[in-house]
Amino acid sequence: MSTVFIALQANEETRPIIEAIQIDNPKAIVNIEPAMVKIDAENFLIIKRETIEEQIGREYDLEELQINLISLSGNVNEDEDTLTLSWNN
Repeated sequence: MSTVFIALQANEETRPIIEAIQIDNPKAIVNIEPAMVKIDAENFLIIKRETIEEQIGREYDLEELQINLISLSGNVNEDEDTLTLSWNN
């Protein structure tokens, strides 16, 4: 198994995004640091636009993630509805 991760700035704007990622990835491990939140997952991590929109109460463009993105690990596969991190073995 390979681990992928996404690290986001820890702020009010990312709180509902992190909650949405947790909803869609219940086995992911969330590590909260003073300035960032790092979410680790085995094999893949999926981020769904629809779930984020439900959490923030407005339309959301997945490209907005880049505003608060610190780092990520894994191959990125994205379209307008989902962003998936995985290692293609």
